[in-house]
Amino acid sequence: MSEYKEFLNSKCAKQWKKIGIERRAGVLVPLFSVYSKNSIGTGEIPDIKLIVDWCKKTNHSIIQLLPMNDTGFKFTPYDAESTFALDPLYLAIEKIKGADLLPAEKAIAKLKSKFKPKKRVDYKVKEEKLKVLWKIFESIDKLPEEYEDFAEKNSFWVKDYASFKVLKEKNGLKSWEEWDEKYKYKEGDAVEVFNEENFEEINFHIWLQFQLSLQFKEVKEYAGKNGVFIQGDLPFLVSRDSSDVWSNQNYFKLNISSGAPPDMYFAKGQRWGMPPYSWEHIKEHKYDYLVEKVRFASGFYDMFRIDHFVGLFRLWTIPLSEPHDTFGLNGVFDPEDEDAWKEHGQSILKVMTESSDMLPCAEDLGVVPLCSYETLEEFSVPGMDVQRWTRDWGKSYDFKPPEKYRKNSVCIISSHDMTPLKLWWEEEASTVDAVLVEKHCSENDFSAEEVKSKLFDMGISKGARLRWKKEINTPQKVLEALGKSREEAWMFYDMHLESYSEKNIFQEFIGRQGEPQEEATKDFIAAALKKAAGSRSIFTIQLLQDILCLGEYFKGWDKWDLRVNTPGTMSEKNWSIVMPLSLEQLQKSPVNDIISAINKESGRS
Repeated sequence: MSEYKEFLNSKCAKQWKKIGIERRAGVLVPLFSVYSKNSIGTGEIPDIKLIVDWCKKTNHSIIQLLPMNDTGFKFTPYDAESTFALDPLYLAIEKIKGADLLPAEKAIAKLKSKFKPKKRVDYKVKEEKLKVLWKIFESIDKLPEEYEDFAEKNSFWVKDYASFKVLKEKNGLKSWEEWDEKYKYKEGDAVEVFNEENFEEINFHIWLQFQLSLQFKEVKEYAGKNGVFIQGDLPFLVSRDSSDVWSNQNYFKLNISSGAPPDMYFAKGQRWGMPPYSWEHIKEHKYDYLVEKVRFASGFYDMFRIDHFVGLFRLWTIPLSEPHDTFGLNGVFDPEDEDAWKEHGQSILKVMTESSDMLPCAEDLGVVPLCSYETLEEFSVPGMDVQRWTRDWGKSYDFKPPEKYRKNSVCIISSHDMTPLKLWWEEEASTVDAVLVEKHCSENDFSAEEVKSKLFDMGISKGARLRWKKEINTPQKVLEALGKSREEAWMFYDMHLESYSEKNIFQEFIGRQGEPQEEATKDFIAAALKKAAGSRSIFTIQLLQDILCLGEYFKGWDKWDLRVNTPGTMSEKNWSIVMPLSLEQLQKSPVNDIISAINKESGRS
């Protein structure tokens, strides 16, 4: 472990001492995607104990969760109604403490029967669970002293959050921007009067957070005793329609939207809708919002993923007046001064690391400024090296050998926003983005239809991807087909270099011989996982779907249904996939021995 010892001299030394300098393997598990015999509709917080048990069987020591924040009834984890509050969806009713559950037994049994596991989450379960939880709360004679302690300790956010929830309910779930002026802007004592008039409902929402906190802390303690670390995911931004924005309006820039600039994966960029932070105002208050956010999360997690890490340095922003169909094309970075980015980002990261002993990990994907890489090195914060994207871009285009990955990184094969390995191999590898082709054509005075017909196999593209014609097997043939010079058609020439031979070089990279097979077989999946596990990266964390593809669990599935989320789309398929086996069944799965051996052979735990 001498290669990693310098981490103990970095600005995150205390965090590394807690985690330990060890090569670790982890699993990414969306909690809504798993279930046990006890859960109702989705996985619940106590079910994480079963994931801990599975980790011990398979030589994993990290469980990465997606954001657990309350999303209201939108069910989009990165657009939450609070960056503090946990989602009551994940509360296990039968584990409620300090209440008589006997009168609710029939209602609980009815919920379990109605919301049995299916291929997709039925999010109607949340509304039904809240009704049962309200009845349980109403039956409590006196709230315990621990409840009062919880409310006091979290006074920075929890009462405002509860007020927001009740006001939203009383206003037919309308955005706070549509409320009466006195509530919208918290004029005078209007909100305090409202709270007094709705005392019981306010306490209900605080009580839910109290119970969620109790269950999560118990899970963290269980994981710790079993040598497993829990990594939370702290969304970088929060919904415009959130308790955070409503109660701290001066901490946000409400005249602009956040997003991302165009890149090779999103030709038009992205427009997210969440408001950027007004860091000037947050700094004036000693970063209290950030300090409290990290402190509260540290009660549940040992590690945390900083979503959109590059946004700490500069964030792509789009005027609200910009038409939606331009997505993120017409934006600017905030701050605009590139010379200020590094200091700006490091001051924020310093606050986050000094506010807890959680080890931060960075989601540093997309258009990444140099100062981001420099900061990760200085703080010894692991970034993300994505197997399919870690290549010798602009030169040989080969996949980088695992020993050349960043040592302070998390090696991943897929994330929740990407196609799982099977889908990538069978539908995306060696293809190009149709939207990017159209964008290049528009910007360089090419006919999109002509380019597509001359270069690509029409009629076999899926998921907005285009496959090269077999006869266009060199970049020079791209130019010949178009009748253009390299100077004129460089964009399509480069596309060919990047993508045409992708399958061949990836197959060679994972040690498989011969012509690439169309299907991502179990052996293929195992070879890719083994290559990732053998990387120089201090951690590897793999999506549960990729691990389960070592078995036959998705046989008969439409492989497009394997995705957790497709960014930039609104679909019932986003954030709703349910695994094809229970957590109890997972304990006995044949894939366990395979993945355990892969982790052991690579020296990971």
